[in-house]
Amino acid sequence: MGAVSEMRFSVHTKKGVDEAAQAVDAALAARKFSVLWALDVNDKLREKGLSLNGQFRILEVCSAPRAKQALETNPFVGYFLPCKVVVHESEGGAEIGFPRPTALIGLVGDARLGDLAQEVEQVLVEAVREAAG
Repeated sequence: MGAVSEMRFSVHTKKGVDEAAQAVDAALAARKFSVLWALDVNDKLREKGLSLNGQFRILEVCSAPRAKQALETNPFVGYFLPCKVVVHESEGGAEIGFPRPTALIGLVGDARLGDLAQEVEQVLVEAVREAAG
């Protein structure tokens, strides 16, 4: 129930991009994560006179207590924060996915962050699956 690779997790939904992005926001909020910023890539490209085939959104999401814990453990984690959830048009619906926190934290090489990365990843997996319906 979702594509898992070493670097990313994603699921397909029959929902449209806007509906899927709203569902991600709600599913994350129920888990005490916030969408800090939602980038509508299509709108941003139109401002530059460009177009993109298919809708594409990038949601910057965060759990403030977990971000604080991670940054206090190793400031290098800031290069990966906030977490990104991508929602884009795909095969008559949308694809919802994110880079796996465990893969990103693996790049830091700090074993103290492993459990926290696993916890955040599990929350994101649950939220994305719920949002996909």
